[in-house]
Amino acid sequence: MAIEPGDKVLFMKIGIHASESLESIIERKRAEIRDEGFAFWGYGGNTCHPTRMVQPFALSTTGPIVLAMHPMVSNHFADPIRAKQYSPDGITWTDVPSGINCVGSRHALLIDSLEPASFDLDLSKTRVALGPSRGKVGTNYIKARVDKACLEVVEAPEGEAQTIEIGFQAMLADPYAVFLRY
Repeated sequence: MAIEPGDKVLFMKIGIHASESLESIIERKRAEIRDEGFAFWGYGGNTCHPTRMVQPFALSTTGPIVLAMHPMVSNHFADPIRAKQYSPDGITWTDVPSGINCVGSRHALLIDSLEPASFDLDLSKTRVALGPSRGKVGTNYIKARVDKACLEVVEAPEGEAQTIEIGFQAMLADPYAVFLRY
């Protein structure tokens, strides 16, 4: 898939999560999409808060939102406790369907596809799309513990190119991101 200027990309580093290998997670999520029509891709932190970041980001475009995933070595060893309920707004809660298993996360993205990918994303050609860091160049934002971001792709790079290999891609589905409860 080619990422073009004007596209919106939710970028995320991925790896071991709740002591489960990335390969196992990918296989499980693809089965959930096949059987349930969607899957939850769990995550934590506030850089992609469901109601303050991801949902407004997704609703601000008429095109699809690509979740561009960069596989990395990670050591996430949270307890693999399954989420029981989810909420798009933190107020109204619904039981997680029995065929969906989301563990060890505070939030989740809703995805309706998950495919291998092989392309480079140049973070110098991206800008943070909203929030307190809006307009910040991707290379200056995705650092240290920041491992995900709502990004807009721009034509002109700023600074030195920093390409990151994208190994998987998914498409976000409405309501795009939810809170999880255990």
